[in-house]
Amino acid sequence: MLVAAAVCPCPPLLVPAVAAGAAPELDDARAACLDALGVLAAARPDRLVVVGPDPEADPGAGGTTVYPEGAAGGFHGFGVDLDVRLGAGGAADGAAARALPPSLAVAAWLLQRADWADAPVEGVGVAERLAPERCSEVGRELAARAPRVALLVMGDGSACRTVKAPGYLDERAAGFDERAARALGAADTTALAALDADLAHELKAAGRAPWQVLAGAAHTASPEGRLLYEDAPYGVGYLVAVWS
Repeated sequence: MLVAAAVCPCPPLLVPAVAAGAAPELDDARAACLDALGVLAAARPDRLVVVGPDPEADPGAGGTTVYPEGAAGGFHGFGVDLDVRLGAGGAADGAAARALPPSLAVAAWLLQRADWADAPVEGVGVAERLAPERCSEVGRELAARAPRVALLVMGDGSACRTVKAPGYLDERAAGFDERAARALGAADTTALAALDADLAHELKAAGRAPWQVLAGAAHTASPEGRLLYEDAPYGVGYLVAVWS
């Protein structure tokens, strides 16, 4: 069952080497993410599952891709010679040849920075257009993986908060992010499950599907939520929350 969850944004800019001179602008977000990982460690999970958007996951074939502990990724595509590995284990076989998607690479970097060694880790990439009902199913499946499961859920809010945002300005973006922030801060699984998938796609909110996986994972739990960080640098909604 789910015993704890941390929600973090997943832009590669969270990694200082990628952000370069702009790195200090996200110092507060990084600090909040590390605080959230501390909550996961304190829950003493048997297994940590990292969930994040995955452009390679096919919504028509289950909508998820599993990345075992030891799967590798990096930030070479962003001009940075930096490699990461998921969890503390060595290189895994088979699927480990498949590189981590950017969201899980950011998660792997966060876990390395936090010296995570509190439980085995696996990654699950989720298709951006995965239907809410399927997200809920995936969450329930993940929560049943071990007696004490923790989730690290990676995902951004809308990318349309300002005219300089990746998706330009959309007047609906602030309201969408406010609803998501309220739901995450209150551990409101009903409100998360009700987020409009089509609107999220139009607003380029990559966190919608992972957040709804979290809602499914918590269907038999009654967690308390806390919002640790909420801002929209670069016109993109970034949220950090913990459920315990």
